[in-house]
Amino acid sequence: MISAHEALDRLREGNRRFVANVRSLDALTSHARRNALAAGQAPFAIILGCSDSRVPAEIVFDQGLGDLFVIRVAGNIVAPSQVGSVEFAAAQFGTRLVIVLGHTQCGAITATLNELQQPTENQSRNLRSIVDRIRPAVEPLLATELRHDPDALAQHAVRANILASASHLRHGSEILEQLIQTDGLLVVGAEYSLETGLVDFFDGAL
Repeated sequence: MISAHEALDRLREGNRRFVANVRSLDALTSHARRNALAAGQAPFAIILGCSDSRVPAEIVFDQGLGDLFVIRVAGNIVAPSQVGSVEFAAAQFGTRLVIVLGHTQCGAITATLNELQQPTENQSRNLRSIVDRIRPAVEPLLATELRHDPDALAQHAVRANILASASHLRHGSEILEQLIQTDGLLVVGAEYSLETGLVDFFDGAL
């Protein structure tokens, strides 16, 4: 398995290809790998990303079958099932890079900010569970001057939520903590721009 540093370089290169609208030959012909992958997988990166239809990790990073272990959930939140999924891939496949991938104009972030400012009655408890995961990261921003600038508030909230999710993975799992301390596991927070297609690896990158 490749190191976290090598994996991060591959993701950066893939994102550059995506932005330039140039796909790699491996990604274009990845269907040819299907039979080989039926016997097992060895993804080089774990992506915990948002469910937003505009941010498919394999396309954003120009990767093919078997390259990425992708976990998607609204707001790229970290709940026990997401932690367990990351633990599984890191321990089972030896994958040494975890990316928490948020994005600009995240609907889950906007919904949380709206809910905090104007609570709705009888909200679905399932939707509320997502809001409650995002709330601790973004609520403090409402006590700052950002509350007067909705666009800036949303931008800061997206990053605050990414930071919180990445921190949760680093410090909320004994398995992941051990792999970070002794076996080269790296957790990186990143933001995808819907406007440019660029991914900014802004937290914990090498």
